[in-house]
Amino acid sequence: MDALWMPFVEFTFMRRALVASLALALISGPVGVLLVMRRMSLAGDAIAHAVLPGAAVGYFIAGMSLPVLGLGAFVSALFVALLASFVASNTSQKEDASLAAFHLIALAIGVTLISVKGSSVDLMHLLFGSILAVDASALVLIAAATSVALVLLAFIWRVLLASSFDPLFLMQFGQSGKWVNQLFMLTVVLTFVACFQTLGTLMAVGLLMLPAIAARSWSRDIPKACVLASLFAMVSGSLGLLLSYHFSLPSGPAIVLTAGAIYLMSLLFGANDGLLLRFIPVARHRES
Repeated sequence: MDALWMPFVEFTFMRRALVASLALALISGPVGVLLVMRRMSLAGDAIAHAVLPGAAVGYFIAGMSLPVLGLGAFVSALFVALLASFVASNTSQKEDASLAAFHLIALAIGVTLISVKGSSVDLMHLLFGSILAVDASALVLIAAATSVALVLLAFIWRVLLASSFDPLFLMQFGQSGKWVNQLFMLTVVLTFVACFQTLGTLMAVGLLMLPAIAARSWSRDIPKACVLASLFAMVSGSLGLLLSYHFSLPSGPAIVLTAGAIYLMSLLFGANDGLLLRFIPVARHRES
């Protein structure tokens, strides 16, 4: 019990990192489940990488100031999302294809800017984050971003669920339906901006998608899956921080690897399409 509890009792930076990971888990669970349901997992990955150019510009302006980095990341990711939506609406190109194209361009621009004007340490910090370096101002930004994202998600929740099961549902609302999609993309952008503060552009998508995919292995009920995804994300954040502390591992990858372990366990033992549950009846049938 001391190994599980004492690091958070003794060290302020561990408590801040734990609070940040729990706050991110609250929003990453439902957003991740909705992305999986709407078959937008790769779109989420694209938006996660699209924050880098804005973060790089913010770094040039104010160094490693988290408020400026967060603002730049938000503007960059929102611009890429809106640009991809505009291209998809006015050409024959689908939104996932345009997102893939623009996120690769954005990622290359961000890495180039940091490589030219910054150092390898700065680049690693922006790519992989540093949740153990979260301070009071970063916690305020994370709390603000997650709170706004949760409010937006609650506002469009029913319509999103209906359109997830029936993609043609939003077409009945005309322009209003487009605004629902835009608000959902804004929610995704806010979620990734909050995650970027702690996990970087490469690791942020792991905390969002892995718990959500794991939760779908246990429940087809959407609200239950959202709760499970948030719980899995909380467990991943807590155990990942402990692994990072006790074994001197990088915190972001440790959290994502813990989420990956939960996903693999869910893949094997999940109540819905679990591999063991699928093959055990076959083995029993052959024995009989």
